[in-house]
Amino acid sequence: MKIGAQLYTVRNSAQSLDDFAKTLKKVSDIGYKTVQVSGTCAFPAEWLREQLVKNGLECAVTHTPPERLLNETEKVAEEHKIFGCRYVGLGWNAFRLDENDTPEEFIKKYLPVAKTLKSRGVSFMYHNHDQEFQKIGGRRIIELLADAFTKDEMGFIVDTFWVQAAGGDPAEWIRKFSGRMPCIHLKDFAYGRKFAVIGEGNMNFDAVFKAAEDSGVEYMLVEQDDCYGEDPFECLKRSYEYLKSKGFE
Repeated sequence: MKIGAQLYTVRNSAQSLDDFAKTLKKVSDIGYKTVQVSGTCAFPAEWLREQLVKNGLECAVTHTPPERLLNETEKVAEEHKIFGCRYVGLGWNAFRLDENDTPEEFIKKYLPVAKTLKSRGVSFMYHNHDQEFQKIGGRRIIELLADAFTKDEMGFIVDTFWVQAAGGDPAEWIRKFSGRMPCIHLKDFAYGRKFAVIGEGNMNFDAVFKAAEDSGVEYMLVEQDDCYGEDPFECLKRSYEYLKSKGFE
């Protein structure tokens, strides 16, 4: 398994192409060889390809804005192929059930997206938060989504923090999605429901690592949504050093 940096962690330093380029270099200098592109400024696909090559990086997956997934599906697929990324991620869906933001509506909108992406040689990935663990008729939303899409149509980016925040066991859910989960988010959970540097919170990462290995995970991507005033690059560095001490690169 490869480790990588989820650039949402350092999103505030990637809101122009110039800053984005500097951010990729800083992430590479820490030691990461893989990134997830999320929360950055817009960018030309050819520009990202050049920057990745320049810094010795690969892009494992993206979080692509919903409006682009829904309205520019084929273009999104072609762009991902340009910068060498096989996985096209959706980072958020609110599932506000009182506003008709239901699993059925999600499936209606995104099943065609998933099928089109698949036909263009890339794969659709869904990233969970905690709202997907709401139950409808005794079943969790995330389970309803897994049933509605085949594993070839939609995979999952299991986020360890948000599974634990929802009352679940991250390692258990990684195993549940074995075979349809090439990427996971490593995100530590500290007292007070706070984000933390990997290894500095209370997440049972040994269990997560074993489950990920057993389940065919390719990429484990470090993410920290909030660094609470610390330098996000320093947080990424400490996470990298912890993971390296565990034998990952």
